[in-house]
Amino acid sequence: MTMEFACDFVYVPPSPAPKDSQRSNGNLIKRSALLPPVNWVRPQSPPPPPPVNATEVKMAEPLRATSKITVQKRVGKNHFYDNLHSENKPPVSVTLQPTTPTRKTALLPPHLRPTPNSQSPSKMSFYDNMESGSWEAENTQSTPGVNVIIPSAPPLPPRPSFMKYMPEYLVVLPASASTPKPLLSPPHDTPPPALAEDKGPLLGNPNVVLVSLGKLLSEEMQHTQGKPAFCSQCGAVLDSMDDNLINGCYFCQLPDQSSAPRSQQSVATGLPHGLYVLSPDEKLPSASQPLLIFCIDISASMSITSQVLPGEHRSRLEFVQEAVLLCVQKLSEQQPQTPVGLISFNYQVEVHGYGDFRSRVLSGNELVHDNYLKVAAAAFPTPPPLSQTKNFLQQQVRTLAAVGTTALGPAALVAITIASRHPGSKVIICTDGKANTMLGNLEVEDDDARTLLSSTIFYQNLGEFAANQGVTVSVLSIEGTDCRLDELGRLADRTGGKVVIASPKMLHPEFEQIIENNTIATHCTVMLLLPKSLRMKGEKEAGHKATRKVGNVHSDKEITFQFIANEDDALPLPSGSRVSIQLQLRYIQRNGQRMLRVFTVDRNVTNESMVALSSVSLPIIQLNSSQASAALAVRGRFLDARLESEQQMKLIERVIEHNRSSEDRETYKEWVITMEPIYNNIRNFTRANSAVSDSQSLTDAGAVLLYAMKHSNRKTIMIKNKQGL
Repeated sequence: MTMEFACDFVYVPPSPAPKDSQRSNGNLIKRSALLPPVNWVRPQSPPPPPPVNATEVKMAEPLRATSKITVQKRVGKNHFYDNLHSENKPPVSVTLQPTTPTRKTALLPPHLRPTPNSQSPSKMSFYDNMESGSWEAENTQSTPGVNVIIPSAPPLPPRPSFMKYMPEYLVVLPASASTPKPLLSPPHDTPPPALAEDKGPLLGNPNVVLVSLGKLLSEEMQHTQGKPAFCSQCGAVLDSMDDNLINGCYFCQLPDQSSAPRSQQSVATGLPHGLYVLSPDEKLPSASQPLLIFCIDISASMSITSQVLPGEHRSRLEFVQEAVLLCVQKLSEQQPQTPVGLISFNYQVEVHGYGDFRSRVLSGNELVHDNYLKVAAAAFPTPPPLSQTKNFLQQQVRTLAAVGTTALGPAALVAITIASRHPGSKVIICTDGKANTMLGNLEVEDDDARTLLSSTIFYQNLGEFAANQGVTVSVLSIEGTDCRLDELGRLADRTGGKVVIASPKMLHPEFEQIIENNTIATHCTVMLLLPKSLRMKGEKEAGHKATRKVGNVHSDKEITFQFIANEDDALPLPSGSRVSIQLQLRYIQRNGQRMLRVFTVDRNVTNESMVALSSVSLPIIQLNSSQASAALAVRGRFLDARLESEQQMKLIERVIEHNRSSEDRETYKEWVITMEPIYNNIRNFTRANSAVSDSQSLTDAGAVLLYAMKHSNRKTIMIKNKQGL
C-alpha cells in the first residue's frame, strides 16, 4: 500500500441537536425566567372550587331552611377581619335580593373571570368578594333578627395554574432522572463499559492520509497512454472522455442542492490511477552520475583531543579523517563509478583538485559575495569517477590540518553549487562549531539580531536552491559542541537530508548511513485534493487543496496529511455517503524524465465514533502527530505543537481503551517517551538567551530531535521507541 488511511472511513462529527443549535444562535432574545414556559396553554375553564370546611357546612345547614338571611355587613373598605371583631358600631341588616351583584373583574386573571351565562352566585370565588367589598349569602331572602357571623376566614385561593410550572432554567434533569436506581447497581469506582464511552464525538482527528513516497516512486508501472486532462480551476486529473468537467469538476464545485441527494452525487468520475509522462517530446538531458562531496571543517577547534585509550588521545579532525578514508575505500569497492569531491574550510575555502586539476583556494573578500562564490564554483570541473581519483583523494584527506576560524557558509554554498550540476548528488557537512565569518555568521545571537536574521535567510535560501537543483545536504556535528543546528539544519530540512550529532567514534557509521540512502527522485511535489465538503488541516494552503514540496525522495520517505469536515459547508456530509480523494505526484526520474502519478480513491463517510474507532491505525496516527508537532516546533510555535500533540494523544488513548489491547498500550507508552520534549520538556531544548526576543531558539540537541521527528517514518519511530529515546 502506497497511499494508506489511518481510518477506513471519513469521520465527520455528528451535527449538533436542533435545540443546541438554537441556543448557540446569538440573534435570539433570551426569555425571562419568571415567564411561563413557551409551550404553556392558557386554560379555558376556571379551576375547581376550594374544599369546603366542615364547620362551615354545619353552620350553613340550619340556614338553608329559612327563606331570608340577614347578614352583618360593615360598609367601607376596611378589612374583613374588622367586621368579625367590631363592637362599637351596630350591625346593619341587609336583605339580599336575588339580583346578580355588580362585580369588578377587570383585574382578575382571565381564567378566574365569570362567564357571561353564569347565574349562580354560589360560584363566586374569593377574589370576587374581595373586589366587591362585601360578603353575600347564597340565598336571596332574609329573616329579621338573625345575624350570622362566619367563624373563620375562607380558605386560601387556589394557586394559578401557570405557577405550577418551574422556570426553564431550573429544569436541567431529564425525565428519567427521577427513576429510582436499582439496589444492585455497580459502585461508582467501577469503570463504565467501553461501548458506552465510544458513542461520544472523537476529540482527535482520525482523518489522516499516509503516502509512502519511497515505495510509490520506486515501483515500476506501465505508462498510461495519452495526455492527462486537467480541471482549469483546481488542477484535478479527470477522465479525458468527459469534456464537461474540464471547467468545473467534482473537487472544485459545491454539490448541487437541488438535484440528487449528497449520498448519490459524492463520488468523482476521475481516473482511479495512472502514470503519465509529462512533455514526452522534450529532449532529455544527458544522464550523469550523482556526486558525493565531503565538506570538512578544519578550524582550530577541530584540534581538540579526547582520550581513546589510556595514554592515547586523538583530535576531532583525526576522527573525521579516519571516517572519510573508510568511506572512500568502501565506495571504491562497491561503487567505483561514483565521483567524490573534497572541500575543506577554516578562514578560507579550498576546493581540492585531482590529477591535472589543481586545488582552488577562496579567501578574504571572495568569501563575502555569494554571486562571486557561485561563479567560482561553476568554473571548477566535475570530479572524475572514484576509480580514477581514489589515491589522490586519500592523500588530500590525510594532509588536512586544523587552524583558523570557521567559514562554513561560503563552503556550503560552493559545495552545493558544484553538486547542483548533477541532480541526486549529496553534500555532507561535518563541523564542530558555529559559522563565524561574515557570510552565514551564526555566532552573534546575543549581540546582533539583524545579523542573525540575515544568516537565517541565507541558509533558508541556500536550502531552497539545493532542493530545486536536486541536491541533498546532510549536517553532522560532533558531540559536546554548539553549532546552531537549528539554523544550519534548515539546509537538511529543506533538501531531505539528515541532521546528526555523533560522538567522534561514531562518525563513520553515520557517514555510511547517509551515503547508502540513495535518492530515487528529485523535484517531487505532492498535491492532495478533497471535495469542498472537506478541508485540509495543518497545511499552509487553506481549503480543500494542499500542495507540499518534498524535493528529493529517498527509499524510506513517508509523509502524512490531515483533513477535517468543512464547517462552512451548508450541507454537511451525511453518514453513509461516499467521497473521492485524489493524490497527485509530480517528480523527475533519475534519467531526467518528468512524471505525473495519480491516485483517486473513494471512502465511506460516518459520524459514528464506534465505527471510526474500530478501524483506526495507531502507527499512522502516531507518525502524523510526530511530524505535525515537530514541524510546528522547529518554527518556534511550541504552544501550537503541544496542543496538536495533546489533541491526537486523546484520540490514541481512546482507541487503546476501545481495543483493550495491552500491546497497543505498551507501544503508546514508548511513543509518549519519544514525544516528551513536545509534551513537557521543550524548555530543556531551548536556549536561555536568544537574539529575537519574541521567540526561542533550539539547542543543538533539540534541533536534531525535532528535525528527526519531522522527517521520521514508521520504521524510525519503532526504533526510537525500542531505544527509549
